Amino acid sequence: MSIRALVVDPAAPAALRFEDVDGPVPRPHQAVIDVRHISLNRGEIAAAPRLAPGTVHGYDASGIVSQAAADGSGPAVGTRVVAFGAGAWAQRMAVDADSVAEVPAGVDLADAAALPMAGVTALRTLRAVPILGRRVLITGAAGGVGRFAVQLAALGGAHVIASVGSAARGKGLAELGAHEVVIGLEGVDRPVDLILDNVGGSQLVAAWALLAPGGNIQNIGWASDEPAVFAPYSLFSLGASKSINSFGDATRFGEDLSTLLSFVAGGRLRPEVGWRGPWERIADAARELLDRRIPGKAVLDVSPLRGERPVENG
Repeated sequence: MSIRALVVDPAAPAALRFEDVDGPVPRPHQAVIDVRHISLNRGEIAAAPRLAPGTVHGYDASGIVSQAAADGSGPAVGTRVVAFGAGAWAQRMAVDADSVAEVPAGVDLADAAALPMAGVTALRTLRAVPILGRRVLITGAAGGVGRFAVQLAALGGAHVIASVGSAARGKGLAELGAHEVVIGLEGVDRPVDLILDNVGGSQLVAAWALLAPGGNIQNIGWASDEPAVFAPYSLFSLGASKSINSFGDATRFGEDLSTLLSFVAGGRLRPEVGWRGPWERIADAARELLDRRIPGKAVLDVSPLRGERPVENG
């Protein structure tokens, strides 16, 4: 059975176009999801031109299980789920059962689609060091990862400093839990214990100087597209060792997705969807995201397979 999918085409707007492709053939440990919503991450859009033409792109999706994993793992047919896996931007996807989580009643499937990459990245990087009572700096805080990180760090009892590129980009972050909202690093005059860095470049270098002994930087993104040049001996520090860690853990998402969904269902976490529309408007959404005109996430509604009925609250 053929399905409609967004595939890589470097000559197309946003380097993506629609194409009819063969439906997924799941492995025994994979479930098949009929996709209802997808969400975009800025890094995915920026990376699309570098992928092999014809690749079904994307990782974040929500929908309905149409085929359970043959090995008995994961949710049953008919379950409303959110999923993280390659090839998500299609009407149907196959995904590892341990990277799927059931969406609780009352949580909109469109909101759930915003969670996987950005939400789990924020959750996992905030576990780098204990944050209760600590000072946590989040750069690029207006983006998808940043807005989840602000909320989760506040839930964890941290003093949250949200760094943004302009005053307009900082709008709403205090309401999400930020104790301070700063432009760049201006006004951050005390050491911080954990930095979630989405910017890179010269700001990463400056942020290192703000890190307290024993502190950690989680290098998540590089929105500046600029090199980070450290002066000789600038990494030397007296006291407990400071560190910079890469982040690229993109496996076994299910448990963390369930945690995030429980926060959403309990009213403690709010998916910040700054743009929503039909997936036929992929080029518009991609342009807005690359130009940093979307606060939070972009979510697209996927047209169902022929013969399927739309799902309530999804």
